[in-house]
Amino acid sequence: MRIDILTLFPEMVDGALRESIIGRGREAGLLDIRCYHIRDYAVDKRRRTDDYPYGGGQGMVMQCEPLARCLEDVKGGQPVHTVLMSPAGSRFDQAKARELLRRGRVILVCGHYEGVDQRFIDQCVDEELSIGDFVLTGGELAAMVIADAVCRMVPGVLAEQASFEDESHWAGLLEHPQYTRPEVWRGMPVPEALLSGNHENIRRWRRLQALYRTRERRPDLFSQMTLTKKESYWLTLLDQALADQALRSCRIFPVKEPLEL
Repeated sequence: MRIDILTLFPEMVDGALRESIIGRGREAGLLDIRCYHIRDYAVDKRRRTDDYPYGGGQGMVMQCEPLARCLEDVKGGQPVHTVLMSPAGSRFDQAKARELLRRGRVILVCGHYEGVDQRFIDQCVDEELSIGDFVLTGGELAAMVIADAVCRMVPGVLAEQASFEDESHWAGLLEHPQYTRPEVWRGMPVPEALLSGNHENIRRWRRLQALYRTRERRPDLFSQMTLTKKESYWLTLLDQALADQALRSCRIFPVKEPLEL
């Protein structure tokens, strides 16, 4: 997987993406992440990349020419999917991360100041993406988030594929709760089902908790789910057996036997 990042702060982006799992993936040759300094493509001696907005207003706007020159150099005449980090873009999610992964190579452009000249967007950008309904000082953090989300799915970057397939949002659900040693911490025990040694029992428990958590925290995601009769029945039992406080304190209803409906 190759990701090219166009930015005014290449050291900031490259440094962060050389740490931890992504850094090891780069060292192993599984990931090719390259950062480019937009100022290197400025057309004046001051290496200026921004100017005052037409029509007046606060702040500065990034100019077309430095961005276009940088992008054209990075593309090298090849058609590469180009994404602008923008609070006005579509919401980035796990499905979009998988889509970008399938492309094999993408270019991420980091906006800054009060935005980017719309003519560059119209002429050179394939899509705009946002990581949330808030505004950052620049697109660098958003680009790093997207790069991380995409690169960790590259085969071999994580130890096991299941490491990301079981996580929140991969299958449209939030991830189930996780526990580790000690078995009892400050009076709070690990749920019984996880100590049973019965792998099918554990699988059902995790599925139930993922459904419950998604329903409570992200009803927008839950509304898109199609539950089996068995899953609907499990949730009904859970609702009857537990209050929310009991769930948080780990006294969680264990599904001990297969439920044949």
